[in-house]
Amino acid sequence: MSIAKFIQTQVLIPRLKKTGVLVVYDPNKVYREVCLEFKDDPLRKIIDTSKSSIISREKALDCFQELGKSNGNLEGMLVYVPAEPPMTDEEKQNDPFSIYTVCGSMFPDGDGDEYMNICIKAKPNHATEIRRIFNENANPSFEVIDAIGNGKGWPNLQAILGMKSANEILYALMAPSEEHKTKLNSQDSWVSEAKDLFSTCLGLKLITRGKTWNSIADELWRFILFSEFVFDLPVTLPDALENVPCSKKEARPIIDGLCDRLRNDSRIQALYLDRAEAIERDLYLPQHCKDIKDLGNRDTFPFEERCFLKLALLALKENNTDKVRTIIKGHMDSVWSGKGESQVQWGLVKAALSLGEVCEDLGRQLPEHTNSMEHLVKFYVAHLREADRLQREFEQSISNYIDAHGEMGEVIESTRDQYRRLASKAQDVFIRHFEKIGWPPIGMLSNNDVFDQKVASKLSESGKKVAFFLVDALRYELGVALEKELAEDWQVEIEPAFAQLPTVTNIGMASLLPKASKDLVISKKDNKPVPVLAEKTLTNVNQRMEVLRGIYGQRFQEMTLSNFKKTKKLDGTADLLVIRSVEIDSQLESSPESTLNMIHDSLKRIRFACHKLQKMKFQNIIIATDHGFFLNTHTEAGDVCSKPSGNWVNVHDRLLMGNGSENSSNFCISSEKLGVRGDYPQISGPRGLVPYRSGVSYFHGGVSLQECLVPVLTLRLGEEKSEYRQLSVNLSYRNGAKKITTYLPVFDVVWDQKSPTIFGSDSDFEIILEAHDKKGNVVGEAKAGGPVNPATGTISLRPNDPIKVTLKMQEGYEGSFVVKTMDPNTLKTYAKIDLKTDYNI
Repeated sequence: MSIAKFIQTQVLIPRLKKTGVLVVYDPNKVYREVCLEFKDDPLRKIIDTSKSSIISREKALDCFQELGKSNGNLEGMLVYVPAEPPMTDEEKQNDPFSIYTVCGSMFPDGDGDEYMNICIKAKPNHATEIRRIFNENANPSFEVIDAIGNGKGWPNLQAILGMKSANEILYALMAPSEEHKTKLNSQDSWVSEAKDLFSTCLGLKLITRGKTWNSIADELWRFILFSEFVFDLPVTLPDALENVPCSKKEARPIIDGLCDRLRNDSRIQALYLDRAEAIERDLYLPQHCKDIKDLGNRDTFPFEERCFLKLALLALKENNTDKVRTIIKGHMDSVWSGKGESQVQWGLVKAALSLGEVCEDLGRQLPEHTNSMEHLVKFYVAHLREADRLQREFEQSISNYIDAHGEMGEVIESTRDQYRRLASKAQDVFIRHFEKIGWPPIGMLSNNDVFDQKVASKLSESGKKVAFFLVDALRYELGVALEKELAEDWQVEIEPAFAQLPTVTNIGMASLLPKASKDLVISKKDNKPVPVLAEKTLTNVNQRMEVLRGIYGQRFQEMTLSNFKKTKKLDGTADLLVIRSVEIDSQLESSPESTLNMIHDSLKRIRFACHKLQKMKFQNIIIATDHGFFLNTHTEAGDVCSKPSGNWVNVHDRLLMGNGSENSSNFCISSEKLGVRGDYPQISGPRGLVPYRSGVSYFHGGVSLQECLVPVLTLRLGEEKSEYRQLSVNLSYRNGAKKITTYLPVFDVVWDQKSPTIFGSDSDFEIILEAHDKKGNVVGEAKAGGPVNPATGTISLRPNDPIKVTLKMQEGYEGSFVVKTMDPNTLKTYAKIDLKTDYNI
């Protein structure tokens, strides 16, 4: 079809049919002949205003009146005006024909009606050539446009690939299906057509003499990706790259469109990642572009993303949080988020930003809440503990990150310093009130009263079954995270309680036993403080459990959290079940830097246990802890406290028991004032957030909000809910790949909700993602951050909203494994994939 015929049949006539009146403004007289062809059309009238404006106005008015008659023979009128269309109100008032645009329509109307764009619509396979012609001549004749392509097509390519347009053929050649790849490799009749297609649409003249798909695809991928990189580069290309083949600028829309489609098509994203990484290596792009600060806006190659990361880090250093957020938002959906390493580094940037902003905000608010211990505690419970949560998540992000390029060190230290400054300010206020009023504060719940008030009172009710969780080192912010998870299924209350001093396990756990507020004393045995309850020495867990067994007899049963997971049946007479968990404390004591990511496993186990207890007809659950903890990650020379003079016993590097005198760094208070009865007359400890020994990054035992303020959770379990919805979770990895080559593989997860649930389309639900070996042992877990809750390890899904989740494999594990998505409450499997390791080391 000629361009004139296209304009007439595809542009002008459809508008005439729709509105009845069309005014064509044509200052360059491009469309005059096309419009005049309507003069022989009995159904449509053409008013040519080229010669006489007055006569034309009269003809237009007469024609418009005839068109308005119900019995008129006309279906439309076209007014041809060889002038610029009126734009302003004044111009429209001076134009006698603008009134018809109000009654009907006008041409051109918008960017889509530009001459060049109409030509591209008419010949979409030759868009590049058309743009080149218009760059040379802004008003080419119809004859020039009609000559483009000379009627040539690509019949063999169209037949093999089942595609018609040039864009579709190019895309199919870059990422063919297996069927198409077989056809392409079985013949070479398409090669000459491909060369013509590449030259016409991209300006690519193939260098390779190969006639196989592989050889041609390699060159095509390099040409298109490098062209996009060059087009997006806002500075001059380095000399070393100036001879690398690149597309002509007229083909940029095609190049950008192809690259966007390649990156956004989830089926071939893995192919894109592999190709881009290989091209980057082959062209030595990081080396040649190392001095370029601004690489544009597109993440064609992985080294560009590292440049954006550097810009984000620089903005963080300059405290330009708005710029950091803008950069993060711009790369949140980058194709490189499909790389686990990329998710880790951006996760660390987001964690640093969040922690820094919250510390700054809470630092401004803190002075308003320093009047009393009560005000400070309320502020901590409501707001200040959020800084502890974000600090923990920040440290979790650091533990996942390998700073191979040495880029994050300064930001990590400055962010840690922000948190430490806030924590130190709060500590100064806390210690001031602590020294003044003693411990625990009057009028608020003490750990010594938890059993009597929360557990024993429920056991006194006939038929009540109570589970009492003793979770070691569940600091307050973790209790809040757990409460949020449990509140999705039950009525949950959380309240702060004050831990028994010293805040160590053997004494803290003893304080959670019956009558502890009245009978617990701290005695000296082998020059060590030992808890004694009603004259019974409690040096280990067995002795503590015997206290409960002595009171409740056959009504009492106890076990560890891990054993409870495997237990199928409890003693029939057990009304009080104590479930013990020491994982958080033991893991952080042994290796805090590497085990922060394992905290969520304990919370996940607790959640599972609660659902299991509901099936076992328990009505109440109480969750308590012995002490909290402080993450002392920002250590410097001098971050150690010297002991005061006197005769002291050092308790866990944060508290002294005995007698002596205070100094500028240490408080010294009578034990009675601090709620400690027994053989030690005084207690002393650092006023600051420092230990008595260097190199301690995880500590408890001393006096701080993080160590002394602990959560108590109370759950009321109702009847177990029946299964209320069928869930279909789709899990995929790199378009069906069977091996992982990195310790941080990224999986695509989507809740495939094809029909609405009773909760509606806005509902969501949680899953967990784990890798298991053949024996069922966990060898990989979802990496905390992004869509993965850092405290609980759960992943929240919304209907038909796909997300990418990074799996962190255990270092050293190799072999076969299965990746599963599971219900965090029942551990029911929704989807699974069998994989093997094949690490690129």
